[in-house]
Amino acid sequence: MVDKRRGFLMAVMVLVIIAFLGFSLSPLLGGLLEANQNNSQPTPESSQSPVVDQEADLKAQARGYELVLQREPDNQTALRGFLQVQLELIQLGKGNIEDVIAPLEKLSELNPGNTDYSVLLAQAKAYTGDREGAAKIYRLLLVSNPGDLKALQGLVNLLLQQERPEAAIGLLQDTLKAAPQANQIQAGSIDVVSVQLILGQVYADQKRYDEAIAVYDEAIKGNAEDFRPVFAKAIILKEQGKTELAQELFTKAIEIAPAGFKDQIKREASISSDTPDTSNSPESEEKVSPEANSTPIE
Repeated sequence: MVDKRRGFLMAVMVLVIIAFLGFSLSPLLGGLLEANQNNSQPTPESSQSPVVDQEADLKAQARGYELVLQREPDNQTALRGFLQVQLELIQLGKGNIEDVIAPLEKLSELNPGNTDYSVLLAQAKAYTGDREGAAKIYRLLLVSNPGDLKALQGLVNLLLQQERPEAAIGLLQDTLKAAPQANQIQAGSIDVVSVQLILGQVYADQKRYDEAIAVYDEAIKGNAEDFRPVFAKAIILKEQGKTELAQELFTKAIEIAPAGFKDQIKREASISSDTPDTSNSPESEEKVSPEANSTPIE
């Protein structure tokens, strides 16, 4: 069941954070660390030489950028080049996350309007164990932009890692409460549906499935053409073994989703569930009825 929940979180968050929001640096360090772990495994001798050559080349590039930065510490081309090289070394399993913190701090300072550098810096700090420093960055970003989804998701993840789910839920609920006024001042400043999806994700992670479904129903109610809450609710129902009801929602999500996401939804829908289908019982139907679970979030 733990693996299924992780699969659920990954499926939903890929859609929440990346779909419709453009490229995000948020998943970058996680992917690089995974690659780092994979590359740390022993490999045949025949494959070592290209890796060694690539490592030597990247380290030479890094030294070149460092020489430039000694003369011009604010040279952003050199900072970005040095950062890219360090990330590639990490991907090879030959670099350290600590080495990206300094260039990220400088790039974040020089580009206050580009929150991607700050988000990536917060991730790097979290991975090195500085959760307090990471949380401080996320909170500062949210003060100036409460609807910054990457910062919001990053802070939620930190709170969950600290086993503080109620704090994460409170943060998301407060964001939703602030949304009407914030969006009246600046339209679209808080993406309500995306915040609801993150909240539903947290509830699901805590096995509070009824509350997750209630959040998804609220999102569906106000956004009939958005496939994401439909898809998220379908995954929850499948997790509960209510495969027939889940299949109906998967079908609906496929119908309304942009073409680029249809195959992903189909793959998720086709994964068989190990739990029995209880969707035909009156009790289960009552629990998942949209009308019964569509109370507004306060």
